Amino acid sequence: MRYGFIGLGNLGQHLAGSLIREGFDVTVNDLDRGNAEVLIAKGAKWADDAQSVAEAVDHVITCLPSPKISEAVLTGPRGILAGLKSGGTWIEMSTLDHNEVARLSAVAASKGIRMMESPVTGGVHRAAAGDITVIAGGDKDLFELHRPALEAMGGEIFHAGPLGKAAIIKVITNMLAFIHLLATGEALMLAKKGGIDLTDAFNIIKASSGNSFVHETEGQVILNGSYNINFTMDLAVKDLGFALGFGKEFGVPLDLAGHTLQTFIRGRSTYGGDAWSSKIVKLLEDAVGTDLRAPGFPAEL
Repeated sequence: MRYGFIGLGNLGQHLAGSLIREGFDVTVNDLDRGNAEVLIAKGAKWADDAQSVAEAVDHVITCLPSPKISEAVLTGPRGILAGLKSGGTWIEMSTLDHNEVARLSAVAASKGIRMMESPVTGGVHRAAAGDITVIAGGDKDLFELHRPALEAMGGEIFHAGPLGKAAIIKVITNMLAFIHLLATGEALMLAKKGGIDLTDAFNIIKASSGNSFVHETEGQVILNGSYNINFTMDLAVKDLGFALGFGKEFGVPLDLAGHTLQTFIRGRSTYGGDAWSSKIVKLLEDAVGTDLRAPGFPAEL
């Protein structure tokens, strides 16, 4: 099967690269052709817009920064639906609200196109290694049809159920990650002010019952001072907003998530929406007047 891949940002470039590495026929597009040059050198084909991508392939994958952009790429005058043949699949790897998934899948279905959602979690560094976790939502036969492509891009592959369910659990995992990020910043600061060497503190926490995936990963770029996790404040605020929306819809009080969203809104207003999400810890560093630095930690995972 021939796949199109639209959206070659920090995450999408690696996902598309994994498809190419595993021998899939891939046609790519991005607003910035420069993001595609490495992929083209590895065998990808280039198309000038979403419609041209769709006309050249059997199925189209998107990995885009917002629901508004996803809809424009799908339904715009030179969009996916203008070019993809009836019977094709739109695989959306962006993080969307489950109601948006339902609405856009109905729009696609009116043109004979089936949708599968397939957000990923685990960090850009795991996408680069082809080991990121993939969470699919949609009809089981569609999941099985595209399983080889999903396995090419990821490590653990899950089918979360019907359309919309992957969106919910993906937002839940991101909500947890942002809560853990604030927690690891507070823990490291408490250790430093308590006179504990930060390298020792990092390793002891990593080996303890208080460990988290976020501590093991983002803790490193915090201690380096780059904060570079390849995920922005804007995206964090978007995903936490989705989580609070789910809490309201499902009748679940989300005290920690609500506090975390307000902290990220403050971080975004202080450092900018394009700042890395891990830089949220700098709010604490600035408040205390003490940085969290230790030698030997990488600037990027």
